[in-house]
Amino acid sequence: MTPGNSTPVNPAAIIDWDQIDTVMLDMDGVLLDLRFDNWFWREHVPARYAVKQGVSLQRARSRLFPKMRAMQGTLQWYCVEYWSNTLNLDIVELKASSANRITVRPLVPEFLAACSKKRKPLLVTNAHRDTIRIKLSHTRLDDYFENIVCAHELDAPKEELTFWQRMDKQYPFDPEQTLFIDDNLSVLRTAREFGINYLISIHQPDSGQPGQEPAEFAAIRSFAQIMPD
Repeated sequence: MTPGNSTPVNPAAIIDWDQIDTVMLDMDGVLLDLRFDNWFWREHVPARYAVKQGVSLQRARSRLFPKMRAMQGTLQWYCVEYWSNTLNLDIVELKASSANRITVRPLVPEFLAACSKKRKPLLVTNAHRDTIRIKLSHTRLDDYFENIVCAHELDAPKEELTFWQRMDKQYPFDPEQTLFIDDNLSVLRTAREFGINYLISIHQPDSGQPGQEPAEFAAIRSFAQIMPD
């Protein structure tokens, strides 16, 4: 599903719903607005860390952001236990107390309901189980899913081929007949390497940030573009 040039691909043109029997979706940036996570890690956590350490917000950010960048793409990056221990902050409590900021992206319930008419989709996420619990409890999206696949339980992030190999053993699926939607291009590249046929990215994962138009994957602006009949 990789185009041979930089021209954006029409998402609807590459999806054949008659050939798809498994739908997998990421959570943050796909089902939920990534604006919450960006606010949480770039603003809220540094502010609370500054208070905890008795330092300025600028000093807190200068300490935290290099630590965060070093962990990107690893399982620790998504692990609330790791960050709670590293920062001496209760990350789960901070997320739970900020849950009112979590928002569902437009037409997500409608898309999930339409997919469920054939087979309930799979939620496939790097998020920690505590994060999943908080977000699904707040958004009430959990009833739409056949299973929730958590990278921490497979001991590998979606960025690694190992994740997909282990997932296929636990939740067998045919990559040729699978649609996978994720906002993380590194994850999509690994899914492509594993052989997943239908790959879709998200144009604007964070509603407060400019959109992205990756040439190598079709990117939807709205779920209306790929809504099943």
